[in-house]
Amino acid sequence: CFQAFIFAMIIYTTSYRTITTNAFSPLLLQRFSRTTYSHFHHSTKLNLNRFLLDSSEVQSYEAAIEKISELTTNSSAIPISNSMNDNDKIVAVLSKNDYRTIHAAKILNLQNGDSIRAGIVSSPQDFQKEVIKNEKQGYLTDSATISWIPEGKIKKAQPTKNGDPPGSLFIELNDLVSSLEQQQQQQQKESSSEESSSSSSLSNEIKCYSFRKDYSVSLILALPRPLQLNRILPMISQLGVEHLVLTTAKKVPKDYFGSHLFRKPSQLQDLLIEGLCQAGDVNLPNVHVVKSNFQRNFCENGDLDRLFPKEEYARVISHPFRTNGNNVELPTSIRDVQFPNCSSSSSKKNQKPKIVLAVGPEGGWEEPGELNLFRENGFQQITLGTRILRSDVAVVGLLSLAHDLCVQKSQELQGGKVDNIID
Repeated sequence: CFQAFIFAMIIYTTSYRTITTNAFSPLLLQRFSRTTYSHFHHSTKLNLNRFLLDSSEVQSYEAAIEKISELTTNSSAIPISNSMNDNDKIVAVLSKNDYRTIHAAKILNLQNGDSIRAGIVSSPQDFQKEVIKNEKQGYLTDSATISWIPEGKIKKAQPTKNGDPPGSLFIELNDLVSSLEQQQQQQQKESSSEESSSSSSLSNEIKCYSFRKDYSVSLILALPRPLQLNRILPMISQLGVEHLVLTTAKKVPKDYFGSHLFRKPSQLQDLLIEGLCQAGDVNLPNVHVVKSNFQRNFCENGDLDRLFPKEEYARVISHPFRTNGNNVELPTSIRDVQFPNCSSSSSKKNQKPKIVLAVGPEGGWEEPGELNLFRENGFQQITLGTRILRSDVAVVGLLSLAHDLCVQKSQELQGGKVDNIID
């Protein structure tokens, strides 16, 4: 019994020393640092080139004042309007913990009366069921003003010494114009700048704020992994697409459609808005989801022709180039894509170049089944080379090339001077 007791004590002491020795081992410190980095990685995103508001967040001045009165007891902190028509004013009140409020305080260090770029998101039909319709959807401004509403023990209407917001953020949306009106204003000022060289600097500044409406780019994307989809969606809205079709494919597992993004469409919308904040745009893409049988549920039922008519759209499918040695028609590059032609010269001037890109999963579209399906529906096959790219790399590269191609084609139709005009 005594020997057994001594043996147990030796094991206990050895185990205790091992635990205490390894308590601060490099491996555990590395794990701790990873945890800390992971927590920091999920901090506030610093990408607000325009403060975007949902239509449900926009309200009248009187309603906003009532809401502010409930948040603060400091009557001097309530913004005072100098306008006689308060009912015509459009304002928004963002809570203290809102990521836009934190960004305004920590990153921009905004003070009362400062101007910001803001806009009201234009929600497509897919999201209309979850938002309140507003006649100012799709409107934006570069002269919105902010005011801080201090809450709790904070009395000063300014960011704290630590950079935290003192309370809610009051935004007054002044001089709202639609994105189309802004483009028309840009064209007028560009034409006047040609006559006066002194206004060239102003014209260059306005170009950064406008969004082209003379062409259209859309995307058909085979659904990637959910984590990768989280990264791709902001990229897609940054680059700008009119229609986004998330579809299944032979190499797409069915459980990908069980992602939380499809159970809660508002989260999918938030990712798209994140990209719009970076780009400064206000127009969300129209999202369409095809969960099963792309051929029957999208091609044969007429959705493909309804969204992307052959008479208007250049249909393009991207697929890696296979060097198999057979006498097969080689896929072309995107600069060789043919757009639908107009019969008359007058209709050419009014034509709007439109293109839809079909990007497959990371393993590519199934050969030859899916490739033949697209070819039968008028898709022109292009390639980015022999390399098999990840979905995010392929999407960013192809959308960038498609936008550049449409800009050149649009200038060609308008009779402008273009380098490397596409035949």
